[in-house]
Amino acid sequence: MIKQDLREQLLARRRAITPEQRALHDAALSAHVLAWWERQPVGSMGVYWPIRGEPDLQSAHAELARRGVQLALPVVIDANSPLQFVRWTPGDAMVAGAMKVPIPATPHIIAQPAALLIPCVGFNPHRMRLGYGGGFYDRTLAQEPRPLAIGIAYRCLETNFPADGHDIALDTILTEEGAS
Repeated sequence: MIKQDLREQLLARRRAITPEQRALHDAALSAHVLAWWERQPVGSMGVYWPIRGEPDLQSAHAELARRGVQLALPVVIDANSPLQFVRWTPGDAMVAGAMKVPIPATPHIIAQPAALLIPCVGFNPHRMRLGYGGGFYDRTLAQEPRPLAIGIAYRCLETNFPADGHDIALDTILTEEGAS
C-alpha cells in the first residue's frame, strides 16, 4: 500500500473517534505528556496547534507554561526547509500561518526547543511516524542538535509500514494508553 492511501485510511480512522472518546483520549494524553515532562523536565518544548482531528493537548500546554516551560509553535518558512519555532504562550493572539495553521500574531523565532511534541497521522512499532507527507519534521529532526522527539497519536493509529530512507525514528510515542 502506498503511503498516501495509508494516510487517508488513518485519517478516516481518526475522524471516526467520537467526540466523547476523543475528550477522554486527549485528557489521558495530556496526563502522559505531563508525566513525561516530570521524568525529563526540559526548559523548552515545541508543541503544535491541533488540526484535522489531531489530539488536543491544550490543557497540558497550559500546565507546562504554568510550570515555566518555554513553549513554541512550529512555522513553515518554505516547502523544503526544516520548521522554525516561535515563542508561544497559551492565550496569545493568533493569526493564520502557512497552510492556515494558527501561529502567534507577533511571532518571535527562538532557538530549537529541547523537545518536540509531534502529531502523528500514524506510527509503526519501530517508532516511525507517518505525517501528512511534507517532510517538515524529518528535516527538523535531521538538524543538530537534535531535539527529543515525542510522537503524539491515538493508539488506533498504530499500523505497519516501511520507513523511507529520510524517515527518522522518534524517541518515544505517547498515546492515550501511555508510552510506546
